[in-house]
Amino acid sequence: MPEFTREQITKIAKEEDVRFLRLMFTDIMGIIKNVEVPISQLEKVLDNKMMFDGSSIEGFVRIEESDMYLRPDLTSWLIFPWGTGKGKIARLICDIYNPDGTPFAGDPRSNLKRVLKEMGEFGFTSFNLGPEPEFFLFKLDEKGEPTLELNDKGGYFDFAPTDLGENCRREIVLQLEEMGFEIEASHHEVAPGQHEIDWKYANAIEACDYIQTFKLVVKTVARQHGLHATFMPKPLFGVNGSGMHFNMSLFTKDGNAFYDEEGDMQLSETARQFLAGVLSHARAYTAICNPTVNSYKRLVPGYEAPVYVAWSGRNRSPLIRVPESRGLSTRIELRSVDPTANPYLAMAVLLKSGLDGIRNEMVAPAPVDRNIYVMTEEERHERGINDLPSTLHNAIKYLRQDEVVKAGLGSHIYNNFVEAKRLEWAAFRQQVSEWEREQYLELY
Repeated sequence: MPEFTREQITKIAKEEDVRFLRLMFTDIMGIIKNVEVPISQLEKVLDNKMMFDGSSIEGFVRIEESDMYLRPDLTSWLIFPWGTGKGKIARLICDIYNPDGTPFAGDPRSNLKRVLKEMGEFGFTSFNLGPEPEFFLFKLDEKGEPTLELNDKGGYFDFAPTDLGENCRREIVLQLEEMGFEIEASHHEVAPGQHEIDWKYANAIEACDYIQTFKLVVKTVARQHGLHATFMPKPLFGVNGSGMHFNMSLFTKDGNAFYDEEGDMQLSETARQFLAGVLSHARAYTAICNPTVNSYKRLVPGYEAPVYVAWSGRNRSPLIRVPESRGLSTRIELRSVDPTANPYLAMAVLLKSGLDGIRNEMVAPAPVDRNIYVMTEEERHERGINDLPSTLHNAIKYLRQDEVVKAGLGSHIYNNFVEAKRLEWAAFRQQVSEWEREQYLELY
């Protein structure tokens, strides 16, 4: 994103007739929040004097310590391509600060910055991410409420008239480009009503900001087309769920630290150690990368989502794939992440896991080039291939046992996240589903 000074922002706001300013941030659960102010408050915002009630945000603070400050990141200045009819709306993404001027430990964006500072101690200058988010489009009813009726019957790479979401997807791409995204691909995914849009990689903070902005744009444009966009991992039984593959790489001042022209598969020792760290902590960070009860309906065999902790250069059945591109594009692709993940927390724990592999000079296991889905349990055991957690409950168990991943969250975020997910699992476990009534009501 381009650098902006406060003088430039003030000038642009006046020239572009900006009337409202959204001060955006993300809560621990990954939900975008905002405080909207009239543009008359711009000077106060730029002076870091804008306060809000932190006790009203889940996982932030108690009511007796509620005053918090929104500090805008000036590089995130952006004017939305839609308005109110009475002027334009702009946004600034903010970090959350305590009244004493220190970063708030419960702010996911500030927490990621904390872990990135640790990365700098290893000599790395950038942790880059190229995400591949997927989503479904459902029709709205006459009241504007989402239905379970899909807007098309298309499949992988289909196009109109089979892909009836094409116009909506194209409008999303145009608006994203207008907002500074460098879109690399846009296409229909495997399941009916399912779509994917990819854009160029960026550094960790900017990439996470992009993900949150992307979700907002997709939902806004979809509603303009009479559709509801959802990033729910598995909204429908019997079809593929939605993932958000993370393509990650570390850079130094000399270039991509994962690339070594002389190395096996042209991967550096750093890349292999980082990969080993990500594999060794996989069961624990799954709770962060797949944070909902529904996430685990996607992580099952048969629907292209990973279930097993392994890696490969070509095979798409393991957790991690190393795409063919080399040089600056050398990267590892984590295939388990889904779009309900808080991107700032996911990047923090993945970076922490990879750095642990580098610090301890972990050795990556041999790549698995067979289709793991057709292996027997005994064959997987012989190869040292573990399963990912099968439920949110089990994922939280692994998270509780992993000090490295917990350190990537910090104690405030960890404690609040685990408590929220404990309550979510308890509520789900007590619910009686339609499937249970169909199976048992008459039989017993």
